[in-house]
Amino acid sequence: MTDTVSKLLIVNRGEIALRVVRTAREMGIPTVVVYAEQDRHSQYVKMADEAFLLSGDTYADTYLNEDLLIDILRRSGADAVHPGYGFLSEVPSFADKVIEAGATWVGPSSRALTDLGDKISARRVAVYAKVPPVPGISHSLGDMRVLLDFAHTHGYPLMLKRADGGGGRGITLVRDDDELRGFYLNHNAVQGGDLDEYFVERFIDHGRHVETQCGRDSHGNFTVYSTRDCSVQRRNQKLIEEAPAPFLGDDVVEQLHAYSHRLFDAVDYVGLGTCEFMVTDAGKVYFLEVNPRLQVEHTVSEEVSGLDLVREQLQIAAGGKVSPEPTARGHSFELRITSEDPKTNLTPSSGTLERVQWPAGPGVRVDSGVVEGDTISPKFDSMMGKLIVTAHSRQAAVARVRRALDELRIEGVPTPVELYRQVFGDDEFTAEHGHGFDVSTKWLERKYLNHEPATVHGGQPASLDAGAGAAEPELDHSEQFVIEMNNRRVVLNVPSDMFANLTGAARSHGERRPTQPLRGQGSHHVDRGNARTAERPGVISAPMQALVTRINVSEGQQVAKGDLLVVLESMKMENYVYSPANGTVKEIFASPATGVEAGETLLTMEVAGTSKPANPTTDTTEEA
Repeated sequence: MTDTVSKLLIVNRGEIALRVVRTAREMGIPTVVVYAEQDRHSQYVKMADEAFLLSGDTYADTYLNEDLLIDILRRSGADAVHPGYGFLSEVPSFADKVIEAGATWVGPSSRALTDLGDKISARRVAVYAKVPPVPGISHSLGDMRVLLDFAHTHGYPLMLKRADGGGGRGITLVRDDDELRGFYLNHNAVQGGDLDEYFVERFIDHGRHVETQCGRDSHGNFTVYSTRDCSVQRRNQKLIEEAPAPFLGDDVVEQLHAYSHRLFDAVDYVGLGTCEFMVTDAGKVYFLEVNPRLQVEHTVSEEVSGLDLVREQLQIAAGGKVSPEPTARGHSFELRITSEDPKTNLTPSSGTLERVQWPAGPGVRVDSGVVEGDTISPKFDSMMGKLIVTAHSRQAAVARVRRALDELRIEGVPTPVELYRQVFGDDEFTAEHGHGFDVSTKWLERKYLNHEPATVHGGQPASLDAGAGAAEPELDHSEQFVIEMNNRRVVLNVPSDMFANLTGAARSHGERRPTQPLRGQGSHHVDRGNARTAERPGVISAPMQALVTRINVSEGQQVAKGDLLVVLESMKMENYVYSPANGTVKEIFASPATGVEAGETLLTMEVAGTSKPANPTTDTTEEA
């Protein structure tokens, strides 16, 4: 137990809240947690010493309600606050409120959060620390000529990023002058224009996303616990992470360590955090950002360092010293187990977990906040847990991941498990059979998630059309039966489309469809990514429950097919709603910063030259 933390309030939910509760229990620290109605029966709520209800149905009412959380801090008698990741973990105003209430903030100072939280100011910190950022414009955008000059000097493609974006949210890839002009016009819209919140970076097409898990204490001691590679991503958000980052030269690793040390010293950082970099094929290291908190993928650093990083956080917050830099032991992978459908480019879904069977055995760790029977709500994050697999070498860890995936069973919601099986069988990733490691940040999307969106030419976030035009590999979607032949147990796999044809034929002859639920990967997939409004011509509806972040048109405005109409945010993802046809906007019912339900009318439009309904199309990009 630390000297100053006698009771810990955890202002988060799900697996990270449970993760912190467990470490605090080992340290003898009583815990207090908070929960929304949807999380009433969650594991972390049951395991904590005390739990307080957050009444409300939105993030703003519950896990982002600063004043309510401070009130619970006072009522509970806790003297320290752990924010987990996401939510309020990087909000300077909340850190200040915790300190003003007389409690210990388990994280860096509000000044460090301010310096690093805005990506434009973080680039300036990097320049000050003599750490080269990706070439770009380190100020907000307001002049089209400046953008064109930069593009013509450095070349396309360019990444347009929101200064307050995180983990992939608010990133748009543009490939030529026309797309750049379209972006400029869309973000200088009549309502809610936000161009001044963006900056620009040159897009590194074949770079690796490599990061350092770091710690620095109040005495100035600094440690890199491990490096990590997080290049397997979709929508600029990580899916598979590993430690240590493989196939890097000693000079690159030394540079990563030196740059990280300079960044932490530059803002007098106290706590744990992650420095993120882009590493080119030539070994050039560019600064991306600092995440001033614990990250989802901290687990792989724990596995190869042998340290509990939550314990490290609590020790540092209590004035203790950071542990010395450990020697890496073995290799570790983390696979994020989300409620997302590979058949629709990993679109988030929701539902009830009908079956959950996690793998076990040597080197297998599961960090999860869900159990069988739980409901995955569309109101919150789609991540259900993390599968962490460790072995003495990378090759052995790859083999162990394959075994663990064979044991994993989740039914009731779609998951990326079948996609993971393909990735861990791909020589470009595993570097087996004489093939070198050949993975970059766009590798997964280009090779496996290249289902072309309907609005591929309509200006949607480029993370979804990065592989447009490439041949689409087939995922093995099949239904599985266990039968006996000559008293021998046999597993029979039947392709889903074949089974659909057979059952369709059976129904046409009046036969009954089997009532036994099928346990194949494809049996529970539901396409929730598009709102269909055939019964309401001209109505553009929200495809999901979401927060309206931008209205890009005004009443009476003429729009063309593919024009961006509305930007929504749901489950940490930006959802872009485009016009399905040429027409005129008649009436707008939504407004920025308000919540909408699935199917709720956003706007109506008069479709030019036809009475057919206007069915909006959507694309998505997600935050970490």
